[in-house]
Amino acid sequence: MAQKPVLVVMAAGMGSRYGGLKQIDPVGTRGEAILDFSLFDAHQAGFDTAVIIIKEAIRKDFMDTVGKRLEKSPMEIRYAYQELDKLPEGYTVPEGRTKPWGTCHAVLCAREQIGDAPFAVINADDYYGKSAFRVIYDALSKAQDGERYDYCMVGYQLGNTVTENGSVARGICETDSNHNLTNVVERTRIEKYAGGIHFTEDGENWTDVPAETVVSMNMWGYTPSFLKEIENGFPEFLDQEAKKNPAKAEFFLPMLVGRLLKENKAAVKVLESPDKWYGVTYAADKPQVVAALRGMTEQGLYPDGLWK
Repeated sequence: MAQKPVLVVMAAGMGSRYGGLKQIDPVGTRGEAILDFSLFDAHQAGFDTAVIIIKEAIRKDFMDTVGKRLEKSPMEIRYAYQELDKLPEGYTVPEGRTKPWGTCHAVLCAREQIGDAPFAVINADDYYGKSAFRVIYDALSKAQDGERYDYCMVGYQLGNTVTENGSVARGICETDSNHNLTNVVERTRIEKYAGGIHFTEDGENWTDVPAETVVSMNMWGYTPSFLKEIENGFPEFLDQEAKKNPAKAEFFLPMLVGRLLKENKAAVKVLESPDKWYGVTYAADKPQVVAALRGMTEQGLYPDGLWK
C-alpha cells in the first residue's frame, strides 16, 4: 500500500510587508494562528502527519506558542529547519546575503522528514478553507507517476484572494481543456480598484484581470519524485540565477514546476476550490481574518478551541 500523503507547512519566512511573525500571530477565539486552522482542516481531510518548516531564529517563539498547542493535536508533527547555509557541498552563502533561498529550498530542507510519501505544500499564513484539503488529499492518495510525474495544485478564483489593503503577488494559472496546468505567470503587483482587479509591471500601465481568473496560492501536491527534481535543480539555480543576483535570487516552487511542464516531465492537475482565501499580507488585514474565523466558529465549522 502506498504511503499516506503528508502535509508540509512553510513557516520559515518573515512577513516583510506585515512587519512581524505572522506565522504565530493569534487570529482564533483561543489565540490560534492561521496554521492551527489549516492543520485542523488537513486532519479532517485525512492527513495524519505534518512537517512544519521553520528556522532556528524563530524556534523558541514558535514552540512556545503554536508548538505547545500542537502537542494536543491528533496529528504527528515533525519539524524541519530552513537555514541559509544548508547548501550542496562546495557552495557557500554569498557575502551579505540574508534572504532565504525560496520555497524550493524550504521543501528541500524537509526532505528527510517527508521521506518517500506523496506530499502537499502550503504556506503557514494563508487560510485555504476546508474543501482545498479534501480535494488535494484525495488527489495525492491516487497519485502515481507514469510517463510523466503526477502532480496537482489547488487553484482559487482571484477575486477570493485579494485584499483591500494593498497589492498582492499571485501566480496566474493557464490551463488546457482537461484542467491541466500549462503555465504559471507570476504577477507581483495585483490590486483591487473601483472597477475591478488589475495588475501592473511598471507602476504606470495597468491591465484588468477577471475576478474568476484561477490563481495559485502555493498549495501544491507532489509525488516523491519532486524532491529529487529539487535536489538536482538547486545547484543549477545557484550556478545561474544566484550568481546574477546573489543577494536576492530565490528558487520558487512554480519556477521548477514550470520547467518540468516545458520539458514534458510532469502533468499538474488544477483542482479548484470555491472557498474564500484569507491571509494577513498586511497588518490591516488581520481584523477581517479574525472576524471571518470567529464567524465560522459561531456557525459550528470549528470548535471554540481547536485542540482540546
